[in-house]
Amino acid sequence: MAMPRPTVAQLVYGSCTVIFSTLAMLLLSGASSGVGVAIVAVSALALGLLVAMTVPLPGPRRPVAVVRPAVADRPVTPEPGRPVQPVQPVRATVAPPAREPVRERAVS
Repeated sequence: MAMPRPTVAQLVYGSCTVIFSTLAMLLLSGASSGVGVAIVAVSALALGLLVAMTVPLPGPRRPVAVVRPAVADRPVTPEPGRPVQPVQPVRATVAPPAREPVRERAVS
């Protein structure tokens, strides 16, 4: 089974955690020996891995229910003896654009 690839959020949070925790631990501990720096680096990597793994993964997308509004001019329950009329589309009429005379400059 293949491992899933890390998301961008996991990479960013993990990297920022490693960088900032390494700087903070080096400044606060005052480690100057090679062993002290190695311990700080390993602990910062472990902390960054922990932060990256706890970032929530995107879940499967669920379909969203579509709610259609009720038509106002059609009764919800038809009256007895009266058929329900289908909704007719509204046709919009637009006046043609007004023609303006073309004004050309005379060549002189």
